[in-house]
Amino acid sequence: MSGPRRWRLVRARSDAVPASVRRFNQRAQQRRMQAARPWLVAAAGLTLAALLGWLVYGTPALGVRHLVVRGNVLVSAAQVREAAAIPDGTPLASLDLGAVQRRVAALTPVRQATVTRDWPFTVVIEVTERVPVAALPQPDQSFRLIDASGVVFRGVPANPGLPALKLAAPGPADATTQAALTVLAALSRQLRADLVTLVADSPARIRLELHENRKIIWGDATENDAKVVAATTLLRQPGDVIDVSAPQFATVH
Repeated sequence: MSGPRRWRLVRARSDAVPASVRRFNQRAQQRRMQAARPWLVAAAGLTLAALLGWLVYGTPALGVRHLVVRGNVLVSAAQVREAAAIPDGTPLASLDLGAVQRRVAALTPVRQATVTRDWPFTVVIEVTERVPVAALPQPDQSFRLIDASGVVFRGVPANPGLPALKLAAPGPADATTQAALTVLAALSRQLRADLVTLVADSPARIRLELHENRKIIWGDATENDAKVVAATTLLRQPGDVIDVSAPQFATVH
């Protein structure tokens, strides 16, 4: 009986594999590499995007270094910067522009604020300030300025040439204020030139005090066009008090 068979490993010669098989394997490997290439490129792109996103949104590398203020006259650039409250180095990309805009617009002399990014390091704040339409006399002989919406936004030592407006409680939510401003806006150039003070005791009790101690009883803030015509006509007649509260039956005495 013969002994156990012994096996011996023998290295196969490279030319033992047919050339056609080798070419097939090479092509298969190339196809696998080509199939994997888009995934590798995508993975590299995602990694790069994540890195860039972290740099832009999560670090001060592209942080705020400069704050430019434009359009300001009544408020200083320092006041605007303080109201904006943007710490140096805040990532510019993640800065809440709307919140900055609201904080700046809360400054009383500011009617509107626009906030934009100026890459890579700058925030630009453009302010539109309120425009006064009348001056409110004060007990100390100074004046406070009011805009067309009824916001009182600035004190001045003297009237800068605006119509004077007497109101008990001036403000945008005050009905008397709104009625008075409506009448003021409706006045003709001639009436505005003659006007010294517009007095509003209530929304329905408005009068114009003119030069030479003449007065126009206006009433409420309705039928303003008809009242302007009636008042202008009656100003040509003698008399100190003109009543156009009912413009169809206007009188002068």
